[in-house]
Amino acid sequence: MLAARGLDLAVLPASTNVERPRNPEHGDYASNIALQLAKPTRTPPRELATAIAEALKQEKAIKDVDIAGPGFLNIRLSAGAAGELARVVVTQGKEYGNGTALSGQNINLEFVSANPTGPVHLGHTRWAAVGDSLGRIFEAAGARVTREHYTNDAGAQLERFGRSLYAAARNEPTPEDGYGGEYVKEIADKITGESEEDYREQGYRLMLAEMQKSLERFNVHFDVWFSERALHEGGAVEHAIDVLRKNGHIFEKDGATWLRTTDFTDDKDRVIVRSNGEKTYFAADCAYYINKRERGFDRCLYLLGADHHGYIGRLKAIAACAGDDPEKNIQILIGQLVNLMRGGEPVRLSKRAGTIITLDELVDAVGVDAARYSLARSSTDSPLTLDIEEITRQAPDNPVFYVQYAHARISSLLRNAQEMNIDKGELKTEQISHEKELDLLKALGEFPRVVATAAELCEPHRVARYLEELATTYHRFYDNCRVLPRGDEEVTDLTRARLWLVEAARIVLANGLALLGVSAPERM
Repeated sequence: MLAARGLDLAVLPASTNVERPRNPEHGDYASNIALQLAKPTRTPPRELATAIAEALKQEKAIKDVDIAGPGFLNIRLSAGAAGELARVVVTQGKEYGNGTALSGQNINLEFVSANPTGPVHLGHTRWAAVGDSLGRIFEAAGARVTREHYTNDAGAQLERFGRSLYAAARNEPTPEDGYGGEYVKEIADKITGESEEDYREQGYRLMLAEMQKSLERFNVHFDVWFSERALHEGGAVEHAIDVLRKNGHIFEKDGATWLRTTDFTDDKDRVIVRSNGEKTYFAADCAYYINKRERGFDRCLYLLGADHHGYIGRLKAIAACAGDDPEKNIQILIGQLVNLMRGGEPVRLSKRAGTIITLDELVDAVGVDAARYSLARSSTDSPLTLDIEEITRQAPDNPVFYVQYAHARISSLLRNAQEMNIDKGELKTEQISHEKELDLLKALGEFPRVVATAAELCEPHRVARYLEELATTYHRFYDNCRVLPRGDEEVTDLTRARLWLVEAARIVLANGLALLGVSAPERM
């Protein structure tokens, strides 16, 4: 079209923005290409938009093109072209929704990272659900992902845990700074040994194995369980200090070794080695970050608890001191607290764990699906309150039930079609023209964009909210468009076309639930 008007093709942009209008009355797609080309072609945008619209109308797949405002193009597809999406979804199956938004990225995704001194509890559980979902979404967007748990198996907390186990084995009171709860006695009874060191080391391994079992039960698998001890025992801390010193950010003061993090917006400089020669926890933080980068990860993502806001500045400063871009190579997300209720009343504290509610107790109370979906469907920026009775109710106002029921309802319809010996056969896309059919197609077409956006913004709740909207759109379609024939009615091309559309909806619901680590039941 540009060549026909004598315009230079070199002015064409490398990419242009084509999006779904918020108002369906504005068409299926909208583009600002005429505005992009107006200046380099020295052509009024509406004049250019008119020419582009006329060219687009020659395509069979396009029903109409309107021009809005200074030169926006609102494009409507023909019924046949819109219906092709059903074929695409069914053909791609489990791959539909996958894309390339994060293609080429090698991401280290660290989350949960609970101390091996007690069971995984409610404070860790939100990040378990969100972190695992993020890993699935990142992979769907084309990234390579390593899910990593950082185990704090060095330092004072593990020493206190060992003393607590040792005391429990001897029926002595819990040390003043120790750990309480029935789980301490349960673990102590499994330990064979005489010294506090025996109880510390065996107890640590038993507790770690229990944490791993609880997380696997929650459909959370880690590729790497990284030991803090390994940083100290393998020389990684000393290596990190050497790297930071070579970069010019280490200095000595009052007999201690410091990292000058204030050069990179941290609120104060940080001690790496105390004057007595003892390395600080911050030194391990430095070593751990540098270790990740040297393992080949170009993006290190930390998912930290609500009490870790102060870590953002210091971790980004570590990246900068290591010579990296703190806006590119490291990212820290802070998750807010979760409160658990039952019938509007706070759930009582765990008997086994003392002052906390464990992940296993949450799963026992509501199940994996309800817990994971409910924890992932809200932005982590805000505190979250879950009511056990609400998230387990089989009612349309319970989001996880609502979405899973839509999948089960479709599965039931497809089973009925099979029992009636109705095969969806060849898709004749021109049969798909009803308003509710087209609404469902538009919703299905949004899924890849939702996945890409959720990956880019690290917001898995976007997938959950999309699924809820899709379930609503499907139910409206089903209520207005009969799929299977009744009585002696014949099977028609419309029947088969709607079966394609129904199968496409089932696939997208299943794919979306899988990204959240939630099952897609065929019966409920």
